[in-house]
Amino acid sequence: MAQEMVRPDRERMIWRGVVEEYRSFLPVSERTPVITLGEGKTPLIYAPELSSIKSADVYLKYEGANPTGSFKDRGMTLAISKAAEEGSQTVVCASTGNTSASAAAYAAKSGMACVVLIPEGYIALGKLAQALIYGAKVMQIKGNFDQALQIVRELGDNSEKITVVNSINPYRIEGQKTGAFEIIDTLGRVPDYHFIPVGNAGNITAYWKGYKEYFQKGVSSSLPKMMGFQAAGAAPIVLGHIVEHPETIATAIRIGNPASWESAVQARDESGGTISAVEDREILEAYKFLAARESVFCEPASAASVAGLLKTDIEPGSVAVCVLTGHGLKDPDAAISQISVPEAVDATYEAISRELGI
Repeated sequence: MAQEMVRPDRERMIWRGVVEEYRSFLPVSERTPVITLGEGKTPLIYAPELSSIKSADVYLKYEGANPTGSFKDRGMTLAISKAAEEGSQTVVCASTGNTSASAAAYAAKSGMACVVLIPEGYIALGKLAQALIYGAKVMQIKGNFDQALQIVRELGDNSEKITVVNSINPYRIEGQKTGAFEIIDTLGRVPDYHFIPVGNAGNITAYWKGYKEYFQKGVSSSLPKMMGFQAAGAAPIVLGHIVEHPETIATAIRIGNPASWESAVQARDESGGTISAVEDREILEAYKFLAARESVFCEPASAASVAGLLKTDIEPGSVAVCVLTGHGLKDPDAAISQISVPEAVDATYEAISRELGI
């Protein structure tokens, strides 16, 4: 006799994206058309090598597992959903890469047009390819990210049909705060330390907002220290002044005048944390360490959080989470520059054996 098929509880199994999963914490209503690609629910990976080095429990929040390969999808699902609710026809953003890829994908899903301004020559090819294949109109400007963002602000100010979806859009921050919710939901507690790269500073702002909201609602009973890290060549918050010509291999955080500067400083001060700088050399060392020792491939900017952890004294036995903001394939050129491509050998057993020393 054939056994009766046991059907899975689909309501329990299917992840609905961060807007539906955390609806009660977000500014949405029944009128909001939710534009989702199933973002969120990214892995929180235990890092045994880092844990051993720091005598602590270290976890990696791997945001490269989002649909377009970066944390930007968390905020973009809400920004695009609200733009659709408000009747916008076009979304626009300035980008060093990840925002453009995410905006283009969610705009395509919603049926809206997407315009992207990027600094000429300062965008990783993996990210540029995404924006273009999703159908965005991409324009390179002869200037840096901060100049591109100023133009985008003016476009948004001068047309009611255009919505800016950079992190100056408050819905971006609202969506990105769900990363903090997921960390607490997965760990079953609040980490003692939260390490995170800082570029335009929207993400450190958002995570702190999320941690505070769970605390205020009684979901959690403590708050973490927010440990932000900028690249030394693009560290305006650390230096205390705008950096006119930011330079770093970590293209995603190559920003000299962060849009969320004040709120990032607030997150640092309220949490008792810090915002410090890491050198490109330290970022690349952490980048290679993560791949070789923890088997996690992230883009260089993501590794700023781990570079920061490695140079920071934390309490033994504590719990630390490092956010890895984007997937390693976002910037394949960076990976190639750090490895030696093997030369071809003859297609024979003898040749392969000699190479292996057998």
